[in-house]
Amino acid sequence: MSYPQELLSASPDQNHIHLQSKCESCFGLCCAALPFAVSSDFAIDKNAGQPCPNLRNDFRCGIHTGLRAKGFRGCTVYECFGAGPKVSHITFNGRDWREAPETAASMFEVFPVMRHLHELLCYLTEALLLPAAQPIHSQLHSALEQTERLTLLPAEALLKVDVHAARAEINELLLRTSELAREAARRQLHNAPKRPKVYRGADLIGAKLKKADLRCVSLRGAYLIAADLSGADLRGADLIGADFRDTNLCGADLRGTLFLTQSQLNAAKGDASTRLPDRFVHPEHWMMV
Repeated sequence: MSYPQELLSASPDQNHIHLQSKCESCFGLCCAALPFAVSSDFAIDKNAGQPCPNLRNDFRCGIHTGLRAKGFRGCTVYECFGAGPKVSHITFNGRDWREAPETAASMFEVFPVMRHLHELLCYLTEALLLPAAQPIHSQLHSALEQTERLTLLPAEALLKVDVHAARAEINELLLRTSELAREAARRQLHNAPKRPKVYRGADLIGAKLKKADLRCVSLRGAYLIAADLSGADLRGADLIGADFRDTNLCGADLRGTLFLTQSQLNAAKGDASTRLPDRFVHPEHWMMV
């Protein structure tokens, strides 16, 4: 897989293609680098740096089509935002950790750092696509370029990147983007709340929000685990970091939401009537409900 120049010169709209998981272009890094423990999401315990027993020699999952049925729901939710292919083919120049075992420890350490940076790239890319954020587009573009440069550092330098500082700096821009975009959406949506509520970081676990008017609200980092949002109107809402595990989104309207990820949808429950932004797909398990 070759990424570099086409990625660096791509428009924000094209960049979304590179900021998605592409397992066939990765050395199974999420399956080897990351730890997990027996839970409702994983059927077994696995230490960081220990390859999952389901990982085949070709770096593909041996139970990919039956992950949920076999107790590996967490694998179907995880999203690396394209970090796996970047580490595999750019940072380590296509040398995999099985053929070059001396690279394994470093590669596994670098992967989570790259994943954080690629997640930030995903949010910055979306922000640059929002006309309402035009007043800060130059700042967003600078932040995107700076973050992209970090992802191209050699492994040793990547491990020294202060991810928390980078996230804090970019978060300020994303907060401003959210304010501008939600205000623009509020003006366009008929009878939208004049003062949309802010549920930032709120504990809404199991909340009864069926058919709730949540247009243009901030749900940044909210805990919506097992909440009932069936039929809710979430147009224009900021969903960055919201925990949608087992959230009922059946019939909900998520068109025009901000900073939604496919991973959040994969963690939730929904159906064919759930309305999504065009670039997202209905998870397969939704169709089985």
